[in-house]
Amino acid sequence: MDLQIKDKVVIVTGGAKGIGAAAVEIFAREGAIPVIVGRSPETGRELLSRIGATDGRGLMIETELAEVEACRNAVEQTLHTFGRLDGIVHNAGVNDGVSLRSGPDEFVASLQRNLFHLYNLTHFALDALISSKGCIVNVSSKLAVTGQGGTSGYAAAKGAIHGLTREWAVDLAQHGIRVNTVVPAEVWTPMYDSWIRTVENPEQTLASIRARIPLNQRMTTAEEMGNAIVFLTSPCSGHTTGQIHHVDGGYVHFDRSYGNIEKEG
Repeated sequence: MDLQIKDKVVIVTGGAKGIGAAAVEIFAREGAIPVIVGRSPETGRELLSRIGATDGRGLMIETELAEVEACRNAVEQTLHTFGRLDGIVHNAGVNDGVSLRSGPDEFVASLQRNLFHLYNLTHFALDALISSKGCIVNVSSKLAVTGQGGTSGYAAAKGAIHGLTREWAVDLAQHGIRVNTVVPAEVWTPMYDSWIRTVENPEQTLASIRARIPLNQRMTTAEEMGNAIVFLTSPCSGHTTGQIHHVDGGYVHFDRSYGNIEKEG
């Protein structure tokens, strides 16, 4: 399928690793021009080089997304380099464990890390997106729906993303701008691999997690998340907006007794 995104310029925050990197690779494969915005500049440049997104076919912008002016500069640099902006993938975020006991200052800092840059980047990019009739894809988390415990800041940020998805879809429909969100649950990424190694009995824990994923009892791949993200930026999903898409093998919405029912059947 031709996704019809050749030469489209798309910012991907946190695009050097994990889900963001998978999306960047697919964008490049489809002929789009990915702009990685965030930290890890060496990793980002290595990725762009490996996938052939150099010489005007891609860009790495080292940015501290928690800073307002850094968001403004990232948009301005993109426009200065390519003269247009067709989409933003808001992927950057970190489950920072800011809990109810962490305190108000830490809670606000968590929102700065995980939420505020979505508004800031979109605000500074708005005129360019209106001009191109562009699109926005947010990357949320299952925590916005299920909770986890001990991570109030991250959960609040991801829940707010769902609200902004619906609000922006309504607000920007008059300009032909589509806004959607993808919701990962258990996705195998280098960050996930690092986390699982910190728990007691990692293999047993991983097996337990996989057993709770109804479809094939396996983790979602970063590439599967990337495919969903890129599809939602393309004209192939041209009448889809304001939607919250769970790409998780049924993890969130299947009944918890599903596995037992299947065995009994």
